[in-house]
Formats: sequence, C-alpha cells, structure tokens
Amino acid sequence: MFNDIGALELVTIVVLAILVFGPDKLPKVIQDVSGFIRKIRAFSDNAKQDIRSELGPEFKDFEFEDLNPKTFIRKQLTENEDLRELRGSFDLRKELNEVTDAVNGRESDLPRAGAAPSATPAAGTGPDLLKKPAAPAQEPRTPFDADAT
Repeated sequence: MFNDIGALELVTIVVLAILVFGPDKLPKVIQDVSGFIRKIRAFSDNAKQDIRSELGPEFKDFEFEDLNPKTFIRKQLTENEDLRELRGSFDLRKELNEVTDAVNGRESDLPRAGAAPSATPAAGTGPDLLKKPAAPAQEPRTPFDADAT
C-alpha cells in the first residue's frame, strides 16, 4: 500500500497529523482509519468471492489482476509457447540499432537477417536522410481574376 512513499513523506504526514488532530486525538483517529481500511478490504474480498461464484467453476483460477492490460500481456508472453518462440526469434534491440544506423547514415556492423552481404550499400552511397530535400520547382501561377468569379 505504501510502496511509493519515502521516509521523508511519511515523517511529513505524521507531523501534519499531529498538528491537525493533536496528540490526544491522534490514536483514536488512527484506530478509526485502520478500521475503515479493514472494512473496505473485507467488502472488496466479499465482492471478489461473489463474482467468482457467479462466473462458475470454469473461472475458478480467474484473477482480477489479469484485467490490467499490462499484466495480461505479460502473462500471455510468458505462458504461451508460440509467443515464446516468436519473441526468441525477434531481436528488437538489433532492429532498432539498424534503423538508427540507417537514419544516421552509418552502415550497420551486423548483417541484416535474410539479406545477402552484397546487397548492403557501401558507406556514403545511400541518400543522406538528415539533409532537407531540394524544394521542387514552383509552377508559375496564373493571375487571379476577381471579375471572373
């Protein structure tokens, strides 16, 4: 629950709580807040159990964390055998390095997958992608005739 709160923030919250509620009422406020949190957790657990019982036995392993798209994708990537093979054959870092080298006008040190070694252009022969292309020649415009419209 407090994974992202550091020591300084925690000390600041305690000092503010003492200033706002006073040292006499602070234990009662802490007790009330902790009881409220317990009630919310119990309500949440009961709701989860009700949903699981309504879904039926085929969803007995259903986890609500799987509804988060990041968690779902991570779970699918680690458990699915076909996706493991696909992920193992694709090296994103190598692909990004090749694209970066092409944009910067450098030849990649690693040969491309599926490309013949003679098919790679020599350094300096490819187009310079960083330079602005020359503007195309402008066609002369016909004069605007206000009377014709």
